[in-house]
Amino acid sequence: MFIQTEPTPNPNALKFLPGRDVASDPRDFVNLDEAAASPLAEALFALEGVAGVFFGYDYVSVTRGPDGPDWAVMKAPILAAIMDHFVSGAPLMRSGTEINDAGAGDDSEIVIEIKQLLDSRVRPAVAQDGGDILFDAFDESTGVLTLRMRGACAGCPSSTATLKSGVEQMMKHYIPEVTSVEQVI
Repeated sequence: MFIQTEPTPNPNALKFLPGRDVASDPRDFVNLDEAAASPLAEALFALEGVAGVFFGYDYVSVTRGPDGPDWAVMKAPILAAIMDHFVSGAPLMRSGTEINDAGAGDDSEIVIEIKQLLDSRVRPAVAQDGGDILFDAFDESTGVLTLRMRGACAGCPSSTATLKSGVEQMMKHYIPEVTSVEQVI
């Protein structure tokens, strides 16, 4: 098995591409307790310096902590953990840890349009950088759209610019009811 790596705009995150599907639904893990839902995430958090793990459709994004070792030290153990996991045939997620999307049918027409635009135009571009972006809320009275950044995009120095220059402008263009885009941390 050959695993490629790619840098991301976030200097503290690296994207690992195992050459196979990883997750049908992207998942984000920000601590060891959350990582208990996945054998791979748990193995990665056991490594020195790992502060975040994100499973994209065809990649694993790993974020190092501010005081962690540099990538030259961390890369080999991360590659080994990913390879060991996929070679073992173990499931990505432990049973009983699926995501429940209940209540999604209660969205207004504007929220449905926002989610469709995020899914078709924004999320694929953000995935290129090892992250994900999710709808959080839309206040129809003020036009403020709040979004949640995950993976390599969470904590990235350029995420604010991405939201304001890219996502906000696109949303305003296609959905005039959106007046501002904010990030939920």
